[in-house]
Amino acid sequence: MAYFMGIDIGSGASKGVVTRDGELLACHLLPSGVNYRVAADKLRAALLARTNISAEDVTGTVATGQGAANVLFSHQQVTDIRSCARGINRVFPSVRTVIDVQAQSSQVIRLSESGQVTNFAVSEKCAAGSGRFLEVIANVLRVELEAIGPLSLKSRNPVTFTTGCAVFGESEAISRVAEGNAKEDILAGVHKALADKISVLMERVGLETDCAISGGGGLDVGLIRSVEENLEVELLVPPQPRFVTALGAAIMAEELEKEKD
Repeated sequence: MAYFMGIDIGSGASKGVVTRDGELLACHLLPSGVNYRVAADKLRAALLARTNISAEDVTGTVATGQGAANVLFSHQQVTDIRSCARGINRVFPSVRTVIDVQAQSSQVIRLSESGQVTNFAVSEKCAAGSGRFLEVIANVLRVELEAIGPLSLKSRNPVTFTTGCAVFGESEAISRVAEGNAKEDILAGVHKALADKISVLMERVGLETDCAISGGGGLDVGLIRSVEENLEVELLVPPQPRFVTALGAAIMAEELEKEKD
């Protein structure tokens, strides 16, 4: 039996998986904090404990994400775009387009039948194009992040956000609250604003079905519905969307080992 590890160090959360003979064996998530190296070490320790194996039992480890360079025990670093494509290909082999909504950015990736990246587009470096925008507005409304999706689905009169900037968007949300707009209408408006940005990325890449969503955005049913309405497509949602990129890294660790044979 061969064990492989995929480590995804993101700006907000670090995710890791262990696979054995091609199958997902364990996964774990923890806050990245300010020290990515410490987060990576804690993540590996947790994964080893969950699988009851030692570091020596792991045949190969691939790191990805913003803090990949801080994973000193990895054998290789790869981009999160490649990792996401490989991960979604393992979960949904029929997918040809994936929308990955992360804490700091959103990206749309086109991939081949084998999970290779054929085209991609990434949002500008602004929180308004990422999951961070949802966190900001949730904080303004004093709503738990996990609750914003279901709450937004109750909206009957979604608010229209006129700004594409997270800072001004926060101010606009505060003004909407003062005007008496319902929380669900504000959240529905935020989801629509983020879905519009994703649609712009999709125009650059070109939509090819099947289409899936990954990252933290895959946990937000309100965002999923807004994107589906914009693109007029049904999104496939992985059972654990936040771990797709880490899974892809583990898959690439497997492939590196096979290349040695």
